Amino acid sequence: MEFYQVIVILVFFLVVLFIGYLIGNWVSNKKWEEKVPGIREDAIKRSRAVIGGQFSENLAPYLPDFPFKPTDCKFMGKPIDFIVFKGMDEKDITEVTFVEVKSGKSGLSTPERKLRDVIKDNKVTWEEYRIPAEITAKKGG
Repeated sequence: MEFYQVIVILVFFLVVLFIGYLIGNWVSNKKWEEKVPGIREDAIKRSRAVIGGQFSENLAPYLPDFPFKPTDCKFMGKPIDFIVFKGMDEKDITEVTFVEVKSGKSGLSTPERKLRDVIKDNKVTWEEYRIPAEITAKKGG
């Protein structure tokens, strides 16, 4: 084979390879163009559900059937929605309750289930931490 024939075959092969790449790229883009609207719609629905749930969580203590006084509730958000200090208004706390707010058909997440189980197993303790005096002491002045 002549040198020129090898070059022509090589150029032909590269052109066919490039055309194949362009066709594959075009087909792939067409598939995505068809899927993108559905993906966006699903993402919007999920986002609305999450935002609605978060709004409901914050509003829950003010709903008529909520079993605790709103002023006794402290919002946490994660891993539990509220900690209720029963009697906090009267400065006589008699009970502490962990409250998870759910709406619709949503269930407890794995961390929420684990926290529930820890509480039910009475694995709740009290800890006091004192800041070292040298950190809070007034220097100079």
